[in-house]
Amino acid sequence: MNLQESEPTLIGSVQRALRLVDIVANAPRPLPTKMLASATGLTPGTTYNLVRTLIHEGYLAAEPDGLVLGTRFPSFQGQIGARGVFLARVRAALRQVTDEVGATAYLSRFDDGEVHLVDIVDATHNPRVELWVGLHSSAHATALGKQILADLDEEDRLDYLSRHRLEELTPNTISDRRTLLTQLEQSPGWVIDDEEYSVGSTCVAVPVIAPNLTASLAISLPSDRAVVDRGLVRTLQRAARRLALQLGADAMDAGDAGRGPGDEFTI
Repeated sequence: MNLQESEPTLIGSVQRALRLVDIVANAPRPLPTKMLASATGLTPGTTYNLVRTLIHEGYLAAEPDGLVLGTRFPSFQGQIGARGVFLARVRAALRQVTDEVGATAYLSRFDDGEVHLVDIVDATHNPRVELWVGLHSSAHATALGKQILADLDEEDRLDYLSRHRLEELTPNTISDRRTLLTQLEQSPGWVIDDEEYSVGSTCVAVPVIAPNLTASLAISLPSDRAVVDRGLVRTLQRAARRLALQLGADAMDAGDAGRGPGDEFTI
């Protein structure tokens, strides 16, 4: 057998497609197709054709803010720690919440003593609250943050509050430490932000419970149309249980799969 016969036949288009999937799998945020083209050096036309095929086959999925892994990708073995797998799982779970209640869905988690925003999935008719102050500085004024603070043990909660000022973001913001602590301690298993972060927006959050995980699931609604009743809370609690099962503690703690430096949204 000569050297030419022993060399493997490589299909360039397959290599390029796998490269695109690999980049998306390791990205902390959805990637627009133009960014993929730039990262790989492929022409926009070639990139769009490959992406279209990968979406059709279920290996990628198109979100409004970019590409994430498709439903077929998580079945690959040995890739559970990839950021893109984590993001795809979060997106799928939040999308289900958004479709079910018709409101933008948010996920936050507590890590290294801080509250971090993991991801947002927008509802068509109820777009996201503009996060003009990052969650790390506004947990006391958001349902996402207050739910996490309510779930912390007393030592961690007091430590967090000792390191963060309770800025008054709106006239409804609870800026008194004792008042906030009382509200957190009396939480019935869910919390509400009634125009405390943004005038005109009401948010409701429930805990996402899993081993080694402190996280919260929230939705936002226009305050003039918000109806926060037992039925809505139960729907969110069911969604939070599904979310905890889909993500699992291992996926949430797989290295920095869920968040890297500078990954928190600034919207």
